[in-house]
Amino acid sequence: MTSPGLKPTALQAEHVTKRFGPLLALDDVSLSVGVGACVALVGESGSGKTTLLRSFNRLVDPDAGTIRVDGVDVATTDPVQLRRRIGYVPQDGGLLPHWRVLRNVELVLRLIGDDRATDRARMALTLVGLDPETFGQRWPRELSGGQRQRVAIARALAAEPSLVLLDEPFGALDAITRSELQESFAGLRDRLGMTCVLVTHDLHEALLLATHVAVMRHGRIEQVAPPATLVAEPATEYVRTLLQRARVAQFASVG
Repeated sequence: MTSPGLKPTALQAEHVTKRFGPLLALDDVSLSVGVGACVALVGESGSGKTTLLRSFNRLVDPDAGTIRVDGVDVATTDPVQLRRRIGYVPQDGGLLPHWRVLRNVELVLRLIGDDRATDRARMALTLVGLDPETFGQRWPRELSGGQRQRVAIARALAAEPSLVLLDEPFGALDAITRSELQESFAGLRDRLGMTCVLVTHDLHEALLLATHVAVMRHGRIEQVAPPATLVAEPATEYVRTLLQRARVAQFASVG
């Protein structure tokens, strides 16, 4: 199923299938993500969200189908080089515990040989609301959960990628910290105009942050639509049930 009205295309999955042994994780999935869009992948555990996300930076290679980034088949590109130009925030943040905060944020910049790595890393920390003078020389273990996630987002943004992939970036946080980071991320996305794909199990989060929501079930996409359309016009009974369980009927009037 291909999402409507998302052109030009930054990311595209075409008839993608992936198995892990007997488990069919992705079942003939097609999805387009337009330049500047933020698409949230939502669904129950095991629906294929993270597998699809990780296909875009070749952390997962499909068994069949095609993944394109900026129109180029990723199977023809070097996976290391591909990952260096795509921002990525894994579920646990993925900070290196034996590196201080500033060095963690510098990681991609150093890998690509940027001679302004330190200055750009400091700017990225400032962008996510962390004073580099205060936090730059701390160890990840000395940070709160919310601060660690801010550092992970800063690392993903430091090289100013046009595309960012986020896997449950706020899922392990308390409600107040989560709300603060969601608001910060929404502001950053608007400010930077970046394209992003966000995996979340929280439908409210998807409706808040995304320009389009893709509902996944059993490795397939049930519906892709802007938040207001998804709520007002659920395409399948599963989507309708998901909305009811999440109690988001009040979003139906959002225009």
